[in-house]
Amino acid sequence: MVNEFNVDQLTEYIKGLLEQDPNLRFLRVIGELFDFKIHSSGHVYFTILGKESRLNCVLFKSDARDIPRWPQKGDLVAVEGRVGLYPPRGAYQLYAKRLMPIGKGAIARAKEELKDRLEKEGLFDVRLKRPIPKLPLKAAIITSPTGAAVKDVIKVSSVRFPQCELVIVPCLVQGLDAPSSIVKAIRRVNFIKEVDVALLVRGGGSRDDLNPFDDETVVRAVRLCPVPIVTGLGHEVDLTLADMAADFSAPTPSAAAERTFPDRKALLQNLEGLKNSLVSLMKMEIKNRASSLENAWSHTCRLVKDNYLWRGQSALNVLSKDLVKVTQRQLENYAYSLGRVSDALDAASPLKLLAKGFAFCKDEEGNKISSADKVSVGQNIIVQLLDGDIKACVSDKVRLNRKL
Repeated sequence: MVNEFNVDQLTEYIKGLLEQDPNLRFLRVIGELFDFKIHSSGHVYFTILGKESRLNCVLFKSDARDIPRWPQKGDLVAVEGRVGLYPPRGAYQLYAKRLMPIGKGAIARAKEELKDRLEKEGLFDVRLKRPIPKLPLKAAIITSPTGAAVKDVIKVSSVRFPQCELVIVPCLVQGLDAPSSIVKAIRRVNFIKEVDVALLVRGGGSRDDLNPFDDETVVRAVRLCPVPIVTGLGHEVDLTLADMAADFSAPTPSAAAERTFPDRKALLQNLEGLKNSLVSLMKMEIKNRASSLENAWSHTCRLVKDNYLWRGQSALNVLSKDLVKVTQRQLENYAYSLGRVSDALDAASPLKLLAKGFAFCKDEEGNKISSADKVSVGQNIIVQLLDGDIKACVSDKVRLNRKL
């Protein structure tokens, strides 16, 4: 049985086959540019040739915001996109997303055009350059994990500043797939915690090997790197656009590592020199401070002596004389009072009475006898005179009423 289609049905069927084929959903086609036309709508139409065939291509306005001027007839180019069918013409074509030069002439023109455009944007402005950390403790190395560049960086780092932790961020560094791989690697730096600096490096090779580093997406990714980035792309003569966008560019991976990692021996020498300088400065400062303190003390002593002690000394002399006078007067008064008290005590002394012929009587227990009623006949008593005591016995007592 023969399958029967009308034109529209067959076209849609073929279109579906093309769209369902995974190999045709995204691919890269290399060919020679035959013509290149920019439509007033903003779309770009062109054709690429093989040895015995041709392929029509379209680059829509949405994918061609910055329509390049470099494409010329005969350029060898690579076109990325998907294959599809255009029903009104019944022809398949490549719906391009990106157009890249491959031939040397095309590459040179494309680089120059991109350089001019990015310079006008200010992407290479030196004011955007960030300083490289003096003591990086964690560095991201963006490169091929199997290339010579990563070995050079590790070697230099281990000798100069082994305290820095290295994180290898693998990517392709050559070929048509390298730009997207490099961009993804730079973006991954965002997710590395506490990274201080990044190095984008690759080993030597031909000038064509550097083409990925002239790609616009790579250049913009370098400029947008979240930390300062140093490039070392293995060619001392050639300067890529990525080098121009980096915060610092070195001619080789080893030179990039030397610029990034400080020399620990030099650091130790500098520290020792700073220590010695600090000790000398401290000694000098202590000496100066001691001298200033001594001068201040002398000045203070003179100031106190002149303004306070001298005046106080004069007043103290006057007060001292007054104190002597007052003290002498008080002593005289106390001596006079003491004399009067002494005379009064002497006058009141029982010895005075005894001297006048009076006597003092007491019993044998020493109790004073002041009345005849306090003794009885036959009681022993003691009569105390001025010059001695008389022991007596009461033989009789006569009561008398003597008035004082």
